[in-house]
Amino acid sequence: MSWDFIVPVCVGDLVKTGGINQYVVQDVASPKQLPSQLSSKADLQIRFQIQKYFILQHFNALELGVKEDTLELLVQVVNGLAVSLPTLLSSVSLSATERKENLNAVKMSVFLLCKLTENLESVSYRQDIVTASGKGSKKGKCGAEGLLQWDSEREKVLQALIQLLQLDIRLLWSLSLVEEEFISCVTCCCYKLLENPTIGHVKSKPTRDGIIHLLGLSIKKYNHLLGASVKVIQLLQHFEQLSSVFAQAVFVWSTEYGVRSIVGEVIREIGQRSSEELAREGSGVRSFSSFLSELSALVPELMIPNISVLITHLEGESHTMRVAVCEVLGEILVRVLCGDSLDESGKADRDRFFDILQEHLHDTHSHVRARVLQVYTRIVNSKALPLCKYSEVMELAVGRLMDKSINAVKSAIQLLAAFIAHNPYSCKLSSADLKAPLEKETTKLKEMREKLAGEAPVAVIKASELWAAMEPELLETARTALEPTSETEREEQEDEEDGDPEEEKPAEDDRAAALRIAQFLRVNKYRKAVQLCIRAHSSFPESEMFASLSTLTPDNLMDAMAFIFKGSGEDSSELSQNLPPTPVEEEKEGEDGELKKQEMLVQYLRDTETFALQVERAISVINNMLYWKITSVVQEAVQFCVTVCEFSVANSISGVRKMLPLVWSTDAAIKDAVVQAYRRLYLNPQGDTIRMKAQTLIDSLSELMVDASLGTIQCLEEIVQEFFGSGSNLQSTVIQVLWERFTGKRETSVLHKRAAVLLLGMAEREVVLSNLDTLCSVALGEKVTEDFLLARDTVLTICSITDHVRQTKGAPFRLPQEHQLFSSLTQAVAEGVVMEDPYWQSFMEQAVRLIYFLAESPDQLCSRLLQRCARLLLDQIAEGGEVNKDVGQLQDGSLEASEQVNCVCLAQLLALCGCVAFWQVSHLERSVSAELRRRRGETEEREEKEKGPASKVVGESAMEEELGLIGASAEDTEAELIRKICETELLAEENLLSAFLPLLVKVCSSPGHYSHPQLTTAACLALSQYMMISPSVCEENVRLMFTVLERSTLPVVRANAIIALGDLTVRFPNILEPWTQNLYARLSDEVPSVRQTAVTVLTQLVLKDVLKVKGQVSEVAVLLIDPEVHISSLALNFFNELSSKDNAIYNLLPDIISRLSDPERGMSSEDFNTIMKQLFSYITKERQTESLVEKLCQRFRTATTERQWCDLAISLSLLSMCERGFKRLQESWECYSDKLTEPGVYQPLLSITGKLRRGAKPQFKAQVDDFEKRLTAVHTRGLENVESPEMDEENQKAEGSTKRMVSSISGCDDDAFVTPRQSRKSRKPAVTFSSDEEEDEGTPLAQIRRRQIFVCVFKNNKADVFLSCCHLINRAQTRLIR
Repeated sequence: MSWDFIVPVCVGDLVKTGGINQYVVQDVASPKQLPSQLSSKADLQIRFQIQKYFILQHFNALELGVKEDTLELLVQVVNGLAVSLPTLLSSVSLSATERKENLNAVKMSVFLLCKLTENLESVSYRQDIVTASGKGSKKGKCGAEGLLQWDSEREKVLQALIQLLQLDIRLLWSLSLVEEEFISCVTCCCYKLLENPTIGHVKSKPTRDGIIHLLGLSIKKYNHLLGASVKVIQLLQHFEQLSSVFAQAVFVWSTEYGVRSIVGEVIREIGQRSSEELAREGSGVRSFSSFLSELSALVPELMIPNISVLITHLEGESHTMRVAVCEVLGEILVRVLCGDSLDESGKADRDRFFDILQEHLHDTHSHVRARVLQVYTRIVNSKALPLCKYSEVMELAVGRLMDKSINAVKSAIQLLAAFIAHNPYSCKLSSADLKAPLEKETTKLKEMREKLAGEAPVAVIKASELWAAMEPELLETARTALEPTSETEREEQEDEEDGDPEEEKPAEDDRAAALRIAQFLRVNKYRKAVQLCIRAHSSFPESEMFASLSTLTPDNLMDAMAFIFKGSGEDSSELSQNLPPTPVEEEKEGEDGELKKQEMLVQYLRDTETFALQVERAISVINNMLYWKITSVVQEAVQFCVTVCEFSVANSISGVRKMLPLVWSTDAAIKDAVVQAYRRLYLNPQGDTIRMKAQTLIDSLSELMVDASLGTIQCLEEIVQEFFGSGSNLQSTVIQVLWERFTGKRETSVLHKRAAVLLLGMAEREVVLSNLDTLCSVALGEKVTEDFLLARDTVLTICSITDHVRQTKGAPFRLPQEHQLFSSLTQAVAEGVVMEDPYWQSFMEQAVRLIYFLAESPDQLCSRLLQRCARLLLDQIAEGGEVNKDVGQLQDGSLEASEQVNCVCLAQLLALCGCVAFWQVSHLERSVSAELRRRRGETEEREEKEKGPASKVVGESAMEEELGLIGASAEDTEAELIRKICETELLAEENLLSAFLPLLVKVCSSPGHYSHPQLTTAACLALSQYMMISPSVCEENVRLMFTVLERSTLPVVRANAIIALGDLTVRFPNILEPWTQNLYARLSDEVPSVRQTAVTVLTQLVLKDVLKVKGQVSEVAVLLIDPEVHISSLALNFFNELSSKDNAIYNLLPDIISRLSDPERGMSSEDFNTIMKQLFSYITKERQTESLVEKLCQRFRTATTERQWCDLAISLSLLSMCERGFKRLQESWECYSDKLTEPGVYQPLLSITGKLRRGAKPQFKAQVDDFEKRLTAVHTRGLENVESPEMDEENQKAEGSTKRMVSSISGCDDDAFVTPRQSRKSRKPAVTFSSDEEEDEGTPLAQIRRRQIFVCVFKNNKADVFLSCCHLINRAQTRLIR
């Protein structure tokens, strides 16, 4: 073979004549000849060499079968080469001709296979598009089949190429240099396959892996490193789906193929991108970001050497790249730079990366802040955050709870939950619990430091000094040891030397012997040291330390021991470290150790306290988020509350209780989150047996119900009923345990007993109703007076059950008056009325309610109860020495009787009277009215059955029945009957309730005489309940109630009066309407609890349209700046709800501004600005803004003080001004132009122009600029100097301007003036004041007008202008007087 095959750049180059011995296609077969030639028995290489050009050049003209046959042929050729080449390459006798033939065969087969693969991939992609656009058609189905077939064939192609390139085919080239075109042919095919949009799908994993391995071989063996890194960047820019593919590819190339430098090359390519270029790109930046994030998760250790290149992007404009770099840093911190085994360099890098992340918690882009918080969450969950960073990062996370971005807030909540779940401190302790231990240990540490500071420093004695001190005695000992001794002396010495056997053990080596000698010398055991030194010489004769003892003399012995004790160089330092410390050193080291331990303890307590404070702060903020309107934030807050409760964090129960009312949320997602949270916390108990699980469940629910309000109990009932409705296998066991606790079969606390009866009412209504006798005997028996709370909760349980039963259709469920339940209730109420038990009243209210719910003729039962209680009170008076009086005397309210009676007992009696009156009215309007309707319906139904279908009433009655007037008139008759009973019978003389009314009025009207707080409170509340009976009683006592509201010195009385008057406003709105102003006045009460009650009541009345919204709402607006956070939040909620009503706040704003800017109120400008900023945030419509601009500008005319002008200007500046609003502002120039000399008016109006200029169109921007120039000119030079007919010529001389001004003034008619002002070039209609705006000369308005004119006059400093203005003043004054 004399020719060489050069891999062409394009297919067309194959037919072009090239260089010497270059292969050129000469014979091109026709399409008809191809099938026969492909199926011929010729050699495979010969067959594909003949046909390759035609197949590639005319690919689209071939049939699918021909393409498949060609592909199969080429795969066989490449596989054949992969099988035959290993033997050939390993042959030593490989001729040049054989090498060239096989090289041409490899290049030709690989080139043809790669090009054919690229073409088939393009066809497959087009078929994919056709399939997607033509669903259901036959063409689409065929395309799908072809695509599926190509997927399987594509894998065969890649495997064939991998097998070939795995061989060392470089030997086929001269000097083993593979030409770049050949490698490019293979890699371009791979990159072409990667452009397929489905390459990242699961079904494409074999193809994806094949491409990665094929490119890995090219990089490792064929020098494709640089080309691969460049191509990766190019493809990432255009194909976003390749980010995860290339991340996996780079991971494989750097690990399996060992090409670690590929990571640095790719990162450097990304790092060299300019920030401007990245800011312009869209999908490319997202691809880079995703690629870096996934790559850092796979090879974080390889990212560290190149991280400096990426960190530069943190200062760029692309927030997507900033996110990617922060995620890379997070992966490095979690996977590499973590643990205690880091060296100093690693710790420095770790701290630097943490500082970078902390900086970007304050990034300008919300997405970056949110992702950095998520990175920190991963770090904390992986326990990779250093302890020294906990406090700092947690403080930043708590601060992010106030972020404007919802995603950042949610991420901050998740981070705080992770902190609590993985904290190294004690979460169960609150900051209050830690305060005392911290102070104690801090004091102890201070004392220890003072003690150490007061001690004299210990002198350090050198070894040479010690040797000099011991040398004489030691020399004497050495001489004695070397002198010959008798046997008797030797035995005595041995007896003295008997001691520790450890000291007598032979040393292991010379260094151990030297160490023991030094130890003996330190503790003054000179004889043992000398003897050991002599023995050591005999044991270690070659040792340098004992070499001088070859001749035993005292001097040699002293020299050896001196060398050992004092030492020299490195040996001395090593020996000195191993020597035992002196007693003084031991004591000093012990004290230092104790001091360090104490310092560590104090630091731990401080960190724990700081952590506890931050957790408490976070809990407080997140608990408030439970009632946000954003569902996702509420869900995160619920999960946080669950987390802190699971880890028993202090005060965690507050959030769990606060989220309980969300079970009534209209948002299904929020309701489900709360239900699942309570199910997770309380309804999934742990235990070995079913009974243990039931007890755990009841204990947790009981703790939740301790000190819970009635509203909390009702919310909890919803969750408990859902649990019992789910069919849990614990139900029967739970009921059994609850009954055991309530009846006392199992010893339990009083609180758990009360919780048990409430839970029984939530769980099994029918069972409880059938065991009324048990409830009465346990809770309402002889010991009822010992625990009125248990009795109250039992009554509550029965009430909730009977209320549910009463809602069913049919005859009402009632019990006879002689039932044990009512006898127990009346007995308990009567006995408690003469007792001073603080819980009796709450029990009494529920008892009376239950009597009216369940008893037959409850009015008779309660009448007897009142008589009984009154007699008991009289008996108590008689026992005190007073002459026995009958009930009538007490009912008349005689002063003598009330003087002797116990005030608490009298207050309880009056509370009972009011409660009976209230429930009597409720009984009539609910139960009796419902019963009348039920009986009327049964009667009508029975009459219809008796009449039959044939007999129908005709005429007028039939028409009325058709129109539904008969039923309506019947209902009106029934309602009138109820009203008549309330008006005439309930407070008739023969009714016992009427007897107590004079006493109530007397107690309320004589606060000086009846000054007992409980008595006054009960009387006021009972009187309001009496007023609910009829309009006549309400009219008679409404003035007294408002007097109590305004003059009572007791905050609780004023708060109760507000609530009572709110109920009366709902019942009798026409009677209470004239007194509305008095209700609003309580919004400024000095006591926060009264203000809170007032704003709550008024919110309900206004939002339910009971009260008309008027200008008094300004009092609610003042509460927006109330120092009490809870009150300000209630006021904010009021306006949030009011804004949902059409134009409500828009209609009120002018009046609110007038009232708040009233000089008599004395509100500061800062407070006014804060209130108006919130109120104007509800004005979002352009038409409303336009109208408000006009109204506010017109109010400049009636404003009389500079402060009012400033407030109006501030209000205008707070509006979201639009073009139409700006036009109104220009048209109203006359209203405020004479006030622009005041800085408080000029500055706010000037700020409007600054806001309008942002993003304005050029034409509109020019109008804004002209208006700003006009404002500035009037402010700096005065109105008269600017508003001349030639105002546009601002630079002309002042004298000419003044003359023109005077002439224009003198030419005007006198009647055209209301206030002194100059005429304009474009005449405006004269403005006339109404009668209530006209004032005489001495009024502030006239004085202000005169002062303004004189200011302008003296500025001009011209005599003629002065005379003209004086004439003008006289004219204006005359007009005003008229």
